[in-house]
Amino acid sequence: MKKQLYVWLMIVLLLVPWHASAEQTKYQWNLADIYSSETDFERDYQAIVDALPKLTAYEGKLQSAANVSKLFALNERIARKMEKLSLYAHLKQDLNIEDGTAAQLKAKVETLTSDFASKTAFIEPELLALPEQTLAKLQKSKLLKPYRYYFKELREQKKHTLSKREEQLLAKLSPIMNDPENIYNHAARGDYEPPSLRTPDGKTVPLTDENYTKALEHMDRSYRKRAFQIRFQSYEAIENTSAATLYASVKADELYAKVRKYQSGLDAALSADDVPKQVFTNLISTVNDHLPSLHRYVGLRKKALGIDRVHSYDMFVPLVDETVAKKMKFPIETAQTLLLEGLKPLGGDYIKHVRRAFEQGWIDAYPRPKKYAGGYNTGAYDTHPFILLNYDESLDGMLTLAHEIGHAMNSVYTNKTQPYHYSGQSIFTAEVASTANEWLMMDYLMKRAKTDEEMLYLLNQQIEQIRGTLYTQVMYSEFEQAVHDKVQKGGSLTAAELNDLWLRLLKKYHGPAYAADPEAARGWLRIPHFYDAFYVYKYATSLAASFELVKQMKTDKTGEATKRYLQFLSAGASDDPIRLLQKTGVDMTSPEPLENLLSYFDSLVREMEQLLKKQGRL
Repeated sequence: MKKQLYVWLMIVLLLVPWHASAEQTKYQWNLADIYSSETDFERDYQAIVDALPKLTAYEGKLQSAANVSKLFALNERIARKMEKLSLYAHLKQDLNIEDGTAAQLKAKVETLTSDFASKTAFIEPELLALPEQTLAKLQKSKLLKPYRYYFKELREQKKHTLSKREEQLLAKLSPIMNDPENIYNHAARGDYEPPSLRTPDGKTVPLTDENYTKALEHMDRSYRKRAFQIRFQSYEAIENTSAATLYASVKADELYAKVRKYQSGLDAALSADDVPKQVFTNLISTVNDHLPSLHRYVGLRKKALGIDRVHSYDMFVPLVDETVAKKMKFPIETAQTLLLEGLKPLGGDYIKHVRRAFEQGWIDAYPRPKKYAGGYNTGAYDTHPFILLNYDESLDGMLTLAHEIGHAMNSVYTNKTQPYHYSGQSIFTAEVASTANEWLMMDYLMKRAKTDEEMLYLLNQQIEQIRGTLYTQVMYSEFEQAVHDKVQKGGSLTAAELNDLWLRLLKKYHGPAYAADPEAARGWLRIPHFYDAFYVYKYATSLAASFELVKQMKTDKTGEATKRYLQFLSAGASDDPIRLLQKTGVDMTSPEPLENLLSYFDSLVREMEQLLKKQGRL
């Protein structure tokens, strides 16, 4: 059975010089919460080694509900121990990349995980090969009642399942399907050398992602322009390779869909998440209907910055005095206080768990030498969540903490309520739990803004969050749909064609105040998510769903909306994501949640416009 071990949510942050303080020591993991000693680790490891051969005893015997029930129980016992072993090894190494013991444990667990996957590889193919009548009987069996949704999904998958020989052949070919992404990664991250940039203070630095972001936020426009041009001109060296790899990847997706009897790559991708096509088409059409609001914002940037046209390098510079950002600092104790207040609409039980996260070592907060330079929430069914940060006391840092706590609470409620096989979450629903916390915290901060400048800073943050997560991701999705449609009809994808499509979408989304520089046409080759077909749309739908849920909780005085939300957090993977959301009163097959979020975006832009006029900047 498939089981997602981790939800890795990567937010790239820069390691800074580290000096331990009492506060920093307080906010560190204690991995003894997973295993109190290496002896305990080895005990679970050996238990798995001893149990693995027992799995294959059930091969060829899955017509019987009794055998399936016993196999699932054995599989779960092994998987839960495996999850803890893997968690321990990964976290230990992420705390210190040079920890030799951690590296050995990780390698050992990876070998065991591979053996486990090999021993269980027969389960789903064998179940899928059963006659439909037998599958229906298994689904209705009292012994297998806890797995009814699993069997429902399995039966729906059956119509896209091939013969045993064909499935074996497809399995052997599956590694080749990943080759385009691997080649792209080698070109974009291995062979590609970031160009150099001379900073306003006379230093020459490599134009890494971090330095490029800083350059785009710099108040010196000529410096921003130079950074943008150097960066995007440098992509010319890999654009033909990137076009070829993307073409190969899309061809593979469309071939896979055709072989599995889907109408298109889009249908195959949506089917994997149990999401109807209507959700995707509504998203594209609704956002297109609301492009004037984004055009208004770009026009507002043009006026506020006092420029003739807005270029790509003008889209990220803050519209507020940079001294405001420097004052908006949130030491982690302050962040804790704010989170405990700002998340109160989620109820007392939720707040109790948030307090536990801070007090019981769920968070490893601060950067230090050799620690993993990112951020995520993870955990196992039988442990508490583990949140890794490289906390920098900024507003972004505080919102990242709120985001990861949202994921952590999702796991807390799910694991408390659901059996192991329904304990994961799809990306479609997992991002709802995290972004809901960001909405609540921004609402809390905006209501308490003390000055117009502080309010402008928060408005800028909120507008950019929606622009980046909704408008930009939908533009990416529209690009994906266009290239998949072209390949499905037998067309090719050259760098020139991809550049032209990207430039046309930039102009369409950003409107008449925007100037689409020729260099910006290569923007498509910077998006690795395109190698995971139709993935990015979920960020947009999740943001709309969480906005709707938070709106319900803020306006409902009975507490019923909060109760429904906690039930949603508790549901895990026990049903398809659309139905789980519908139970909360949010219907993502309807354009209404998107309409509400886009109207909110428009109101934020108008509020910013009024404040800028009040300051005499327009």
